[in-house]
Amino acid sequence: MSSTPPPDAGRRRTERGEASGARAPDPSSHEQAVVPFGTAVRAWFVISLQTFGGPAGQIAVMQRTLVDEKRWIGQRRFLHALNYCTLLPGPEAQQLATYVGWLLHGTRGGLVAGGLFVLPGVVALLVLSAVYVAFGTTTAVTAVFAGLAAAVLAIVVQAVIRVAGKALDSRALVLLAVASFVALAGFGVPFPVVVALAGIAGWALGRWRPSALPREKSAEGPDAGPPPVVSDDDLHSEAPTTRRTLTVLLVGLLVWGLPIAAVALLTGAGSVFTEQGLFFSGAAVVTFGGAYAVLAYVAQQAVSVYGWLAPGEMVRGLALAETTPGPLIMVVQFVAFLGAYRDPGSLDPWVAAVLASLLVTWVTFVPSFLFVLLGAPYMERLRGNRSLSAALTGITAAVVGVIANLGVYFAVHTLFSDTLDVDGGLLAFELPDVTTLRPVPLAIAVVAAVLLFRLKWSVLRTLGVCAVLGLLAGVGGLPVA
Repeated sequence: MSSTPPPDAGRRRTERGEASGARAPDPSSHEQAVVPFGTAVRAWFVISLQTFGGPAGQIAVMQRTLVDEKRWIGQRRFLHALNYCTLLPGPEAQQLATYVGWLLHGTRGGLVAGGLFVLPGVVALLVLSAVYVAFGTTTAVTAVFAGLAAAVLAIVVQAVIRVAGKALDSRALVLLAVASFVALAGFGVPFPVVVALAGIAGWALGRWRPSALPREKSAEGPDAGPPPVVSDDDLHSEAPTTRRTLTVLLVGLLVWGLPIAAVALLTGAGSVFTEQGLFFSGAAVVTFGGAYAVLAYVAQQAVSVYGWLAPGEMVRGLALAETTPGPLIMVVQFVAFLGAYRDPGSLDPWVAAVLASLLVTWVTFVPSFLFVLLGAPYMERLRGNRSLSAALTGITAAVVGVIANLGVYFAVHTLFSDTLDVDGGLLAFELPDVTTLRPVPLAIAVVAAVLLFRLKWSVLRTLGVCAVLGLLAGVGGLPVA
């Protein structure tokens, strides 16, 4: 049922579009991009510089920029994309960027958005890996990282609050989020199992207790977020044909596998490059549940089986990845750098380290692009399916519990030096050893919370201040880590 818009509706929509860097669509063509491609590229680059704090913080940055500020995409369309990306192996925040980029500008938009999302992290971790190999750890560098890590705690809390406020709009969904958190944190239930059960629970509620789920809201409704300047009709869409699917699959597999085949031919099947390429290609398709879910497996293989680095170095690499922009799984770049530097074969160690680092980054992230570009057309066709919508609503609620669990994990390992393992049969979890509380990171985290929640500072500005505070504390001789 439609109603006649007020006389000034078109003018208001145009003003919103101009304020957000978008232009009014040409009514004669839905194929015309409402958001200029150059404008989108600049926006994705700015977003890429703010992708600290793991998936929670990264999703929050995109939520704030794309949904709340620029209003290029509606809240429910954003959550629909997030639901799908949560189901995929690999970094869901980077896949979400790829999906939204695809919605705005098709394949080129997805490639640019997903590529820029990881580029700053690749450069930063490559530099930090080289610094680590050349100079080892220093007081100043450690202090800066400690300040950033403390700030990330406040960013994650902000993200949990925002995502929960958007996704948990019924009592049943709140209970589902809590149950997911308890299952992960207290019982160690694998993430894929939690997601599957949440999807089944959402589907069951939608089928037998639809009143327990929130009613569908208008895209322009007050609870669905700000009205987007880009209507659903003007977002990119493609028919999920067999020909398109096979084309994307073939091109994706070639792009993914050719570099590994090249290094195998040039350096031999037993070289460190071939081993790393094959190992991390396999890891890329089993990284359900985010980086933390797969890091234990990666660490065990990299340390005990391949001997690419020492156990303590794996922990340092994780700390570097946590305090640089981009997905946390970027730690594999650090692993590859050290492994190739120490076993370069006939190459110069530095050349070998850089090549291995870039190769592993490539084979880790290409599958993410492939999964999104393959599945997005199918997910868009099913967007109005009520059963699927109910299942994905349940998964969204579970994601809130997952993010909260990651936030707790990060807080425990940032604010305390040691933890206590609690193993009571079915229950198995870590508790912080309160006698090992780190006062300086706690103080910096409180400052970050005040800057973000009370003073409404930007994430980048907050991170800069906290990095300086960490540096001052380290130079002043205070224990920061």
